[in-house]
Amino acid sequence: MKQKRLIKQFILLRVLAALLGFIPVIMIPPLIMAAALGEAAMIRAFAFPMLGIIVLALPCFLSLRKKKLNLNARDGFMLVFVTWALASLIGSIPFRMAGLSFSDAVFESACTFATTGGTTVGDIEALPRALHLWRSLAHWFGGIGIVLIAVAFMPLLGIGGFQLIKAEVPGPEKEKITPKVAVTAKLLCTAYGILTLTLFGLYLAGGMGRFDALCHSLTTMASGGASTRNAGLAAFDSPFIDGVSTVFMLLAGLNFNLYYRLLQGKFSDLRNNTEARAYLAIFIIAAGIIALSLVPVYGPAGALRYAAYQTASVISTTGTAVADYETWPGIAQMVLFGLMFVGGCSGSTAGGLKVIRHVVLWKQMGNEVRRLIYPSGVFSVQLNKRVGRKDLIYGVAGFFLLYIAIIAAVTLITAAAGIDLFSSLSAALSITGNVGAGFGVIGPSGSYGGFPGHIKWLFSFVMIVGRLELWTVCVLFNPAYWRK
Repeated sequence: MKQKRLIKQFILLRVLAALLGFIPVIMIPPLIMAAALGEAAMIRAFAFPMLGIIVLALPCFLSLRKKKLNLNARDGFMLVFVTWALASLIGSIPFRMAGLSFSDAVFESACTFATTGGTTVGDIEALPRALHLWRSLAHWFGGIGIVLIAVAFMPLLGIGGFQLIKAEVPGPEKEKITPKVAVTAKLLCTAYGILTLTLFGLYLAGGMGRFDALCHSLTTMASGGASTRNAGLAAFDSPFIDGVSTVFMLLAGLNFNLYYRLLQGKFSDLRNNTEARAYLAIFIIAAGIIALSLVPVYGPAGALRYAAYQTASVISTTGTAVADYETWPGIAQMVLFGLMFVGGCSGSTAGGLKVIRHVVLWKQMGNEVRRLIYPSGVFSVQLNKRVGRKDLIYGVAGFFLLYIAIIAAVTLITAAAGIDLFSSLSAALSITGNVGAGFGVIGPSGSYGGFPGHIKWLFSFVMIVGRLELWTVCVLFNPAYWRK
């Protein structure tokens, strides 16, 4: 029995090495750019980890290529978390070589892969261009999911691969839109790529340069928000670019399975999707309230432009800003702060609690009220015009409680480090939900640079936990997981 466990652990280590083999692929474009621009430090920053990982991952990939792997849920939890943690550590090397401290470099790397979009860097434009491209590509791959891409292009994980996707893809319900999980992953990646290319073309049409358009299209579709400019998209001061970005941030926050349904001509799936309708309704109502409050400040057209952009940015957890919303009327700030608790749709690149969980809790609250009126009645939560699973309600309630508990703990630890309470709460919300946006110290004109080193390490860990939907990581701290 002990020998079988050792064999299984050895196989899992090889799978882990094979999964990390996708990091050198992401590093190729920044390496080429660094070589073309003569950025010597960046050449070393990308070349050394690439060679090291290739030497380690290639033999593992070849040895597993013809094997049939039976990965269970326990394997999936561990593999996905360790993959993300090691990817963040390896991804910090270019930031470290660019002159950042170790804690800052790890924080920046975790931000990019987890698509949080925060930064410790005061002058973004001073970073090497190759590093800008690395940030954007890491955002893009982190948005759709490192493991999802691996499953799509590594048939060796076709058997048991769904356990990996279940541990990584956000949302309370995981769905295979085709019988084969690898085909499902490829379709989702294809939709992601097409939307990114379309956005790239629109940014070019709006007057962006090719490099800016490439980086911003990658980060916008990833719901990440990293920018090549200190002022973000506000640097371009273009209503067209703001409008295009607003639309695509909303599209990135929708469940990607819906795009496959639309390509099949199943338009009713979008119309009947409870979460999508709630997501768009929340956006319209929130943007409307903010726009009304901003009319005296910007006029009708400007109020609609800034309200729509900022609402889409927060609800999709992209987290960018084209105006200093901390100077807006109190009601507008309150709506934006409330949206930090919402998030995008399940199965999207967005973070946060997810709209579907709010819908389930809201519907269950209505059922409890009706139960008081009709004690003998039988009530259920209906989603997509179908009766939802009963255990879904318990899962959502448990997730909600865990989410709030983590935010409370991070807030208290951050406040104990000397950060004011409101900024601590804002940072905890932003980090746990990978929201990016924040208030106080991390507002539109702020950064995480002033936080103590140990808090940045805490934030790096919590970002990964939030990106992996809490349970994937928290289950590893349960003694029952490690029992035979």
